[in-house]
Amino acid sequence: MKTKNKLLIVEDEKPLLGILKEEFTKSGYKVYIASDGQAGLKLAFNEKPDLILLDLIMPKMDGMKMLKKLREDKWGKNAPVLILTNIEGNAKKTVEALENGVFEYIVKNRWTLEDLKKRVKEKLGANK
Repeated sequence: MKTKNKLLIVEDEKPLLGILKEEFTKSGYKVYIASDGQAGLKLAFNEKPDLILLDLIMPKMDGMKMLKKLREDKWGKNAPVLILTNIEGNAKKTVEALENGVFEYIVKNRWTLEDLKKRVKEKLGANK
């Protein structure tokens, strides 16, 4: 039996989090959600998802701090992370994300749900 890919979505915007969870669940993924970096990091270590969709600006622990803590871990240093953010035109944040092994940096207002689903599918397909 084919196992479902596990996806962790760390996003503090509740409406967006709900839409992403629903869409990826319907697409056959096992979806875990967190609304801050602290909860996201704990879930990442417990569930070891195949891909993490990570917002940067969140309460308790922001996405960049979560990413850095993730990269300190043996499993986490190679975990695929896709940044979803509203931060646009901030070269420092983009470079910082890329230096921490993010495979893609997507600005929220520049993508559609279909684009995102396609990128996730491509990335997870490459991991098999």
